[in-house]
Amino acid sequence: MNFQKIALFLVLLISISCFSGCMDNSGEVSEPVTIKMAGGTALIPIIEDISKEYMLENSNVQIEVTGGGSGFGVKETGEGHLTIGMAGRNLKSEEKELYNDITVYKIGLDGIAIITSNENNISDLTTQQVQKIYSGEITNWKSVGGSDSTINVYTREEDSGTRDTFWKEGLLQSNISKKALMVASNGEMKSKVSSDANGIGYVSIGYVDESINTVQFNGVEPTQENVKEGIYTIYGPLNLLTKGEPDENVKKFIEYVLSEKGQEIVKNDGFLPVN
Repeated sequence: MNFQKIALFLVLLISISCFSGCMDNSGEVSEPVTIKMAGGTALIPIIEDISKEYMLENSNVQIEVTGGGSGFGVKETGEGHLTIGMAGRNLKSEEKELYNDITVYKIGLDGIAIITSNENNISDLTTQQVQKIYSGEITNWKSVGGSDSTINVYTREEDSGTRDTFWKEGLLQSNISKKALMVASNGEMKSKVSSDANGIGYVSIGYVDESINTVQFNGVEPTQENVKEGIYTIYGPLNLLTKGEPDENVKKFIEYVLSEKGQEIVKNDGFLPVN
């Protein structure tokens, strides 16, 4: 998709350059290492923060992080264009068949929050109401206790891991209207909905801040604590991907993400750690 190609150029580059070999923590000179990562935008805050810490401790390593969506991360990993892919969902059956050498590493869990503008007074929606809003059966906020205004529905592209989780766990695989407005990332979703008094959308809970209103789902607040307790049901995995088994440099970084220090960063960024 074009927006995925465009997203690849919106590089969130975090780097500590090393041109002729750098000193590592042991005092030995190490060859420069570049790790290229792209994919699900829900993982970007985590990987940015972990990468900063990792590169401070490993000055020979340069890590480049971009978005593009989970489907993009899977495809580019499977085709060998990335060192590590990022996906906010599990691999689909057709992806497993096409890229049967992808190795998956679950690094966290992420809840998906239904959001509106702060100007919207809607505080709670049921599964059935959300299904009808997204299918186009309910088109006015008045039908669910809001103002007499047309609902503007926002969604993500089909390859999005955030959309996949929302569709499976929130909509229970019911239809999403073709009239829904498409956005390319969690960040864009938050921006669009926050500025649209009649909008509704969904984002990774890690992206929630005061600029948007979060809606209870079946009476439950969308928080990672409620995901952990099993009472908030819209959530999915955060995965890193490699093509086959990683080399030692990549393995070392993934182990760092799954270490106590890496998992603490996952938690501090508003996501649920797995360790």
